[in-house]
Amino acid sequence: MIMITIRDISRKCGLSVSTVSKALNGYSDVSEKTRNLIIETARELGYIPNAHARALKTNRTYNIGILFVDDQNNGLTHQFFSHVLNGIKSEAENNGYNITFINRRWGAQTITLLQNCKFRRIEGVCIACVEPDDPEVQQLAASDVPVVSIDHIFKDRGCVLSDNRNDMAELVRYVHSMCHKKIAYIHGTDSYVTRQRIKGYVETMKELGLEVRGEYMLGSLYTNPLTTRIATEKLLQLEDRPTCILLPDDVSAYGAVEAIREAGLRIPYDISIAGYDGVLFDRLMSPRLTTVRQDADRIGREAAKLLIYNIENASQPRMEPVVIKGELVIAESVGPVLKQLVSC
Repeated sequence: MIMITIRDISRKCGLSVSTVSKALNGYSDVSEKTRNLIIETARELGYIPNAHARALKTNRTYNIGILFVDDQNNGLTHQFFSHVLNGIKSEAENNGYNITFINRRWGAQTITLLQNCKFRRIEGVCIACVEPDDPEVQQLAASDVPVVSIDHIFKDRGCVLSDNRNDMAELVRYVHSMCHKKIAYIHGTDSYVTRQRIKGYVETMKELGLEVRGEYMLGSLYTNPLTTRIATEKLLQLEDRPTCILLPDDVSAYGAVEAIREAGLRIPYDISIAGYDGVLFDRLMSPRLTTVRQDADRIGREAAKLLIYNIENASQPRMEPVVIKGELVIAESVGPVLKQLVSC
């Protein structure tokens, strides 16, 4: 394989090496016409920038760190966040950045998250799906390293948020439009996301004149069918059981389906269910799962865009939250309450 250099581009364009270098590195003292010629020639020749040389010349690493740990230890197999992380990766690479996961290890030594960033010369960090009250996470968020978080708000930091409160409200309104009045909610573990979804549920139930019943609100782990199955069994054992159950996420829905079928009930004829996230599972389940589909790829891309902007505009970073609206996906798992249709 022949390695194309800026000297090859220089000869092809009939321009000096310094002009080519300036154009490829974004210097402003090169005309737009010349810059376009150089970039197009570089593309035609198959030029690939030397990352090490660029780092030496600019004193930058173009490395973005990702801090990601979920409470179920799913890692890169996480059905929702794997798509978010892929969005971050794609957008970062499109802008000439590399990504690396940061942790508390440096060889055999244990170090802080901030130390890891400093040692690796990380230029900015995207924080996703971690315990925000962890002292080391707080230290990192308060440091001089640019930080953008996903679905959590740190003081004076950029963030990308799913529209959890309004998306949950839309889901509750749809379920109510199918004549459901006894709507239960199995929510995930405490977090900013969970609190926003609970607000959307409670506020909309009250807005619709529906009773918010304590026994209808149970906790479960996210992406955990077993704990959701146990919670569903408790709801089904109530003397006045709900007619629809909202679930933490689509993966957990499998636990609810098992509990309902083992109780001899049919979805949606005897009881309805709805998920959240819109991962692949909602399309594989039978009956198809009504859910709120979050644009995971866009969430990741927007987080990377915001982080890169704040890295490159450190004196005037953007701090306004970027809010990504979800999409209500209507399917067969929510059916009408037949006996209430007349009065609904």
